[in-house]
This record gives sequence, C-alpha cells and structure tokens, in this order.
Amino acid sequence: MINRDDITLRALEPDDVELLYKWENDPETWKVSSTRGPVSKFMLASYIKSCDKDFWESREMRLIIESIEGEPYGSVELFDFDPFHMRAGVGIIVFEKGKRRRGIATAALEFLIDYSLNELGIYQLWANVAESNEPSLKLFQKMGFEIAGLKKNWLKIPGKGWEGEYLLQKIL
Repeated sequence: MINRDDITLRALEPDDVELLYKWENDPETWKVSSTRGPVSKFMLASYIKSCDKDFWESREMRLIIESIEGEPYGSVELFDFDPFHMRAGVGIIVFEKGKRRRGIATAALEFLIDYSLNELGIYQLWANVAESNEPSLKLFQKMGFEIAGLKKNWLKIPGKGWEGEYLLQKIL
C-alpha cells in the first residue's frame, strides 16, 4: 500500500472481484479501454490470482486508487513494461463519476510517476489517449507527458466510425 495526501494506491486483493466486475462491465469504461464485451467474475478472479507475480516477471501492475478511509475511486496501471528499454504504458481511470475532476487522477498519476522513477527505476512512461478524450489528454499533458504523434483512424468506435489516438510520452 502506498499513501500520499488523501489517496492510497494498493494492490489488488481477492475481495476486489465484485468491484472489478462492476467497473469492467460498465460500457462507459469500454470506450477508454480495449474491452469490447462483458467480463466474467471467473476471469477477474483468475486475473487477480495471476497478480501474485513480481512486476519484473509479469511486466504489469494494477493498483486500486482509494481514499485513506478505503473508498475505491478507480485504478491506475503500468503495462507492457519493457525491462531492456525501461519503459511502460500507463492507464488510469476514475470509475466513480461523482469523483471525477476533483484531482484524484492527478494525485494518483503523480504518485505513479514518482513510484515508477524512484522505486522501479523506469526511464520512460507512455500513454495512448483517444482524440476525443479531452480530460485524459489534459491530465497527461499537465503531468508532463508530451504528444509524440497521432495514430490516424486508429480506434473503431461502434456506431460512430473511426477516431485517432494520441501517443504521449514522458521521460522521467
């Protein structure tokens, strides 16, 4: 568990299956992830069980963002870690809509950046953000990520067509 200010980042626990089930099966979440359909509790329990591996072995880390009192807000993750180039992708979402735009994502991302540099020795972080996701784009840019490019017509949006996706990166 990692504490800072008024939030905590903590590892996944077996009891998180119900929480993840609710979050992962929300079609609103699918718009900012690669998920395209429902996820079973069995799949989530298996995923949580696989999180017993070290970051260096699994090359990913998903943490729950919660209040000091234990109220879950969302999650932040490092994924596709490349130990040779010392870089990893970053994903973050505040699932509870009433908690968005209150600095929670900023605090969690700031926390993750510091942890990535000072504890894991990561050199570079990157993120993919849909062109239309202005809140995420602003968040990452505020945290020092720079737009490295735009992948045109990269994301297929059901019922809407195609959309570009920005690649952002931050040298730590």
